[in-house]
Amino acid sequence: MPTLRRTGVLLITTALAVSTTATVAQASSASSSAAAARQGNRAIAAPMVSARGWAKGQFGCLSRLWTRESNWDHRARNRSSGAYGIPQALPGGKMASAGSDWRTNPKTQIKWGLTYIKKRYGSPCGAWAHFQSRGWY
Repeated sequence: MPTLRRTGVLLITTALAVSTTATVAQASSASSSAAAARQGNRAIAAPMVSARGWAKGQFGCLSRLWTRESNWDHRARNRSSGAYGIPQALPGGKMASAGSDWRTNPKTQIKWGLTYIKKRYGSPCGAWAHFQSRGWY
Protein backbone atom coordinates (compact mmCIF):
# COMPACT_ATOMS: atom_id res chain seq x y z
CA MET A 1 0.00 0.00 0.00
CA PRO A 2 2.71 2.60 0.77
CA THR A 3 4.01 2.20 -2.78
CA LEU A 4 0.51 2.83 -4.17
CA ARG A 5 0.18 6.00 -2.08
CA ARG A 6 3.52 7.30 -3.29
CA THR A 7 2.59 6.52 -6.88
CA GLY A 8 -0.76 8.24 -6.43
CA VAL A 9 0.91 11.35 -5.05
CA LEU A 10 3.45 11.27 -7.83
CA LEU A 11 0.70 11.05 -10.45
CA ILE A 12 -1.21 13.93 -8.89
CA THR A 13 1.95 16.01 -8.61
CA THR A 14 2.84 15.29 -12.24
CA ALA A 15 -0.69 16.14 -13.38
CA LEU A 16 -0.58 19.44 -11.48
CA ALA A 17 2.82 20.29 -12.94
CA VAL A 18 1.60 19.59 -16.49
CA SER A 19 -1.60 21.57 -15.88
CA THR A 20 0.32 24.52 -14.42
CA THR A 21 2.76 24.51 -17.33
CA ALA A 22 -0.12 24.51 -19.83
CA THR A 23 -1.83 27.40 -18.01
CA VAL A 24 1.37 29.45 -17.97
CA ALA A 25 1.91 28.75 -21.68
CA GLN A 26 -1.67 29.78 -22.49
CA ALA A 27 -1.33 32.99 -20.46
CA SER A 28 1.96 33.78 -22.18
CA SER A 29 0.41 33.17 -25.59
CA ALA A 30 -2.60 35.38 -24.77
CA SER A 31 -0.28 38.12 -23.54
CA SER A 32 1.78 37.91 -26.74
CA SER A 33 -1.38 38.06 -28.86
CA ALA A 34 -2.64 41.13 -26.99
CA ALA A 35 0.72 42.86 -27.39
CA ALA A 36 0.74 42.06 -31.11
CA ALA A 37 -2.78 43.45 -31.47
CA ARG A 38 -1.80 46.68 -29.68
CA GLN A 39 1.25 47.04 -31.94
CA GLY A 40 -0.96 46.36 -34.96
CA ASN A 41 -3.37 49.08 -33.81
CA ARG A 42 -0.48 51.57 -33.67
CA ALA A 43 0.54 50.51 -37.18
CA ILE A 44 -3.01 51.18 -38.40
CA ALA A 45 -3.00 54.65 -36.82
CA ALA A 46 0.35 55.92 -38.12
CA PRO A 47 -0.67 56.37 -41.79
CA MET A 48 -4.07 57.71 -40.72
CA VAL A 49 -2.30 60.47 -38.77
CA SER A 50 -0.08 61.28 -41.77
CA ALA A 51 -3.10 61.28 -44.10
CA ARG A 52 -4.59 64.13 -42.06
CA GLY A 53 -1.54 66.22 -42.87
CA TRP A 54 -0.23 66.22 -39.31
CA ALA A 55 3.54 66.29 -38.78
CA LYS A 56 5.34 63.11 -37.76
CA GLY A 57 5.68 64.34 -34.14
CA GLN A 58 1.89 64.30 -33.81
CA PHE A 59 1.93 60.51 -33.84
CA GLY A 60 4.24 60.55 -30.79
CA CYS A 61 1.69 62.64 -28.90
CA LEU A 62 -1.14 60.37 -30.03
CA SER A 63 0.81 57.28 -29.02
CA ARG A 64 1.45 58.65 -25.51
CA LEU A 65 -2.19 59.74 -25.15
CA TRP A 66 -3.76 56.47 -26.22
CA THR A 67 -1.18 54.39 -24.37
CA ARG A 68 -2.31 56.14 -21.19
CA GLU A 69 -6.00 55.90 -22.07
CA SER A 70 -6.35 52.32 -23.31
CA ASN A 71 -2.87 50.94 -23.99
CA TRP A 72 -4.08 50.79 -27.62
CA ASP A 73 -6.53 47.99 -26.74
CA HIS A 74 -9.60 48.22 -28.97
CA ARG A 75 -11.55 46.22 -26.39
CA ALA A 76 -10.55 48.40 -23.42
CA ARG A 77 -13.47 49.38 -21.21
CA ASN A 78 -13.29 51.68 -18.23
CA ARG A 79 -15.31 49.92 -15.53
CA SER A 80 -16.20 53.08 -13.66
CA SER A 81 -17.05 55.45 -16.53
CA GLY A 82 -17.97 53.04 -19.30
CA ALA A 83 -15.52 54.66 -21.76
CA TYR A 84 -14.64 52.23 -24.53
CA GLY A 85 -11.99 51.42 -27.08
CA ILE A 86 -8.65 52.87 -28.10
CA PRO A 87 -9.75 56.52 -27.76
CA GLN A 88 -11.88 55.74 -24.67
CA ALA A 89 -15.04 57.27 -26.17
CA LEU A 90 -17.71 58.09 -23.62
CA PRO A 91 -20.18 56.65 -24.30
CA GLY A 92 -18.61 54.14 -26.64
CA GLY A 93 -21.64 54.27 -28.93
CA LYS A 94 -20.47 57.68 -30.18
CA MET A 95 -18.03 55.79 -32.38
CA ALA A 96 -20.95 54.40 -34.43
CA SER A 97 -20.71 57.63 -36.43
CA ALA A 98 -17.44 56.23 -37.85
CA GLY A 99 -18.80 52.74 -38.53
CA SER A 100 -21.21 50.12 -37.27
CA ASP A 101 -18.29 47.86 -36.35
CA TRP A 102 -16.98 50.31 -33.72
CA ARG A 103 -16.98 47.67 -30.96
CA THR A 104 -14.54 45.36 -32.75
CA ASN A 105 -12.70 47.30 -35.46
CA PRO A 106 -9.63 49.27 -34.32
CA LYS A 107 -9.55 51.23 -37.59
CA THR A 108 -13.08 52.52 -36.99
CA GLN A 109 -12.15 53.53 -33.43
CA ILE A 110 -8.99 55.28 -34.60
CA LYS A 111 -10.91 57.10 -37.34
CA TRP A 112 -13.45 58.34 -34.80
CA GLY A 113 -10.76 59.27 -32.28
CA LEU A 114 -8.74 61.29 -34.78
CA THR A 115 -11.87 63.18 -35.88
CA TYR A 116 -12.73 63.92 -32.25
CA ILE A 117 -9.20 65.14 -31.53
CA LYS A 118 -9.18 67.38 -34.65
CA LYS A 119 -12.53 68.98 -33.74
CA ARG A 120 -11.86 69.42 -30.05
CA TYR A 121 -8.09 70.04 -29.76
CA GLY A 122 -6.82 70.67 -33.29
CA SER A 123 -4.15 67.98 -33.12
CA PRO A 124 -2.92 65.00 -31.10
CA CYS A 125 -0.32 67.19 -29.37
CA GLY A 126 -3.11 69.60 -28.40
CA ALA A 127 -5.06 66.67 -26.92
CA TRP A 128 -1.95 65.38 -25.15
CA ALA A 129 -1.26 68.82 -23.64
CA HIS A 130 -4.85 68.96 -22.37
CA PHE A 131 -4.53 65.46 -20.94
CA GLN A 132 -1.30 66.37 -19.16
CA SER A 133 -2.82 69.46 -17.54
CA ARG A 134 -6.22 67.97 -16.64
CA GLY A 135 -5.81 64.20 -16.60
CA TRP A 136 -8.45 63.66 -19.29
CA TYR A 137 -9.16 64.68 -22.86
